[in-house]
Amino acid sequence: MIKGLVFIFLSIIIFFQVNAQVAPNKYRIFLTDKNNNSYSISNPEQFLSEKAINRRINQDIEITENDLPVSDFYIDSLKSFGLIILNKSKWMNSVVVFSTDQELIDTLDNIGFIKSVHKIDLMPTIDFSLVNKIKSPDSENVLNYGESGVQISMLSGQVLHQHNFQGQGITIAVIDAGFYNVDILPAFDSLFYNNQIVGTFDFVNRNTEIYSDHSHGMKVLSIIGGNLPGKLIGTAPKANFLLLRSEDADSEYTIEEDNWASAAEFADSAGADIINTSLGYTEFDDPSQNYTYSNMDGNTAFISRAADIAASKGILVVVSAGNSGDDDWKYISAPADADSVLTVGAVDAYAGYASFSSQGPTSDGRIKPNIAAMGYQTIFQDITGDIARGNGTSFSAPIISGLAACLWQALPNLTNMEIIDLIEQSAHQYSTPDNQLGYGIPDFAKAANITSVPLLDEPILNVNIYPNPFNSELNIFIPNKIEKITIKIYNVLQQLVYVKEINDITETGLIRIYSINNLPYGIYIVSISNGVTSIQKRVSKIN
Repeated sequence: MIKGLVFIFLSIIIFFQVNAQVAPNKYRIFLTDKNNNSYSISNPEQFLSEKAINRRINQDIEITENDLPVSDFYIDSLKSFGLIILNKSKWMNSVVVFSTDQELIDTLDNIGFIKSVHKIDLMPTIDFSLVNKIKSPDSENVLNYGESGVQISMLSGQVLHQHNFQGQGITIAVIDAGFYNVDILPAFDSLFYNNQIVGTFDFVNRNTEIYSDHSHGMKVLSIIGGNLPGKLIGTAPKANFLLLRSEDADSEYTIEEDNWASAAEFADSAGADIINTSLGYTEFDDPSQNYTYSNMDGNTAFISRAADIAASKGILVVVSAGNSGDDDWKYISAPADADSVLTVGAVDAYAGYASFSSQGPTSDGRIKPNIAAMGYQTIFQDITGDIARGNGTSFSAPIISGLAACLWQALPNLTNMEIIDLIEQSAHQYSTPDNQLGYGIPDFAKAANITSVPLLDEPILNVNIYPNPFNSELNIFIPNKIEKITIKIYNVLQQLVYVKEINDITETGLIRIYSINNLPYGIYIVSISNGVTSIQKRVSKIN
């Protein structure tokens, strides 16, 4: 596997030790075609991993010209002109170059294989490293969620975990701003011990390690793959991970979109199933490059176009909506506007909209975000190894990425877009989506049962609860003749808010609960027991 990744790394990017320069010395060049290529789509094993090829086969996706690497002939020609190649994207058929020769730059439009030339911005040097470290875990891998149970149970994720769907065999690429101390922090011991980190690449920093950079990606990773029993369990603790750094947290330049595209291509070639990106772009350090709301159409931003291409390769791309809900901008950012990605907004522990969560729709009127998860006071691991809470759609997106991995593990014959459809259909406001939460908060246990695949055990106790969502009362219909039942209602913090024992059910089997109209709006778990078996149903209360 590592040998294959080495080839993929080298085929994706050429890197040089170049000092950062001022903005006018960096240019994005789009090429006209991929002629004179060293590779052929008839021999995809030369530039795609076996897992990447199988993903395409399983989802009936053709290998096309945009899978081919950028033409080496064109790259060599650009280098012969004196241009330094900093980055390249096979999907966009583009390269990023460095040059201080303005006269040369002015003549590039006359080159036959060059389609267009665009000034971009600051770019640090590029380096890379591979992970090959083994650490012994501190504790046994037991699903004792601790405080992280709220953000998982809100989505019924624990049901998939209980059926041993914990992400095994699924590869998640985390594209972020750095993975500070991942190699030594306790939540990740099991990832190293079980060789679950299958590769890394740093597209930004001059350093040779990704573990000394920004901590944002580390926190995101802990939400998906963390394993601290009794404190924090990630949503897919047994998945495999690619850790890719594309974001320079100390600045904001459009070059980071190029970095992201290269990282996504890396993830594709290495066989990733899911990409989690808790990044978003609207404003840059050079205001002339800022996006407007009209640009949030899924087809304008470079990164959004790259995200849609990643989705076209069968990858499930999960993107944070952004944290501008309280700002004048208020809308989603790029690539959250892409039409084939799963965009995630934020709610609090009571399933209420978090006011900072960026809103939709896209400028062309599409529903965004698609869904929402807990992004207010979300549990993650901090830089000291302690458990902390934080706010942001950066934290709600990885909750979804991990549970999507578990769902896909359970339903491996589905395509990425079918998985997205299932997740959306399971959400609590699927029939009435809005601009804050989209289709709402998913129920992953429900998603697993939407298809004809028999996944979860059918309960012995047959119960129907309606209306759902409810406003002031709930009706519980039990068609079986039962002498005694106990009804308990819990909020998502697992606090008991209602309990009642019923010894005599009416002949109609209908129980009406009126005394819950004063409960706060949000998600609740209704537990019904007859002393022999029990069943839990998730309901939501609306205003």
